[in-house]
Amino acid sequence: MSHTILVVDDDPITQRVLQHYLTRTGHYILSASNGREAIEIAKRELPQLIILDVMMPEMGGLTALRHLKEMDATKSIPVIIVTVQAAPLTQLEAEASGAALFITKPFSPTQLLGGIKRLLPQPDEEAG
Repeated sequence: MSHTILVVDDDPITQRVLQHYLTRTGHYILSASNGREAIEIAKRELPQLIILDVMMPEMGGLTALRHLKEMDATKSIPVIIVTVQAAPLTQLEAEASGAALFITKPFSPTQLLGGIKRLLPQPDEEAG
């Protein structure tokens, strides 16, 4: 069973890299380039996980995270916040807003996949 993951980042290269890596590991990927798009796609598609960048145009990741956690349809979806801002205050704000995990860019695909595995049931765990 693959999981649907919404990747939200305003950098198209980051989106493509994450999409390539995550589809190779069996996931179905949706993409958005800002927080407003993320909220609309999340409400409509109900992904199992959201990977959300902090700094984006129109609506940043932390604002989008707060909106997602306020809506009944999306509040239980785990969100991984990714950012180049390693400031402790950004991490505290993300955690206080409901982020399940906080990862600083640049990160390795192994680090991200480890976080995804902790947050989502894996196919071999479901079969057993």
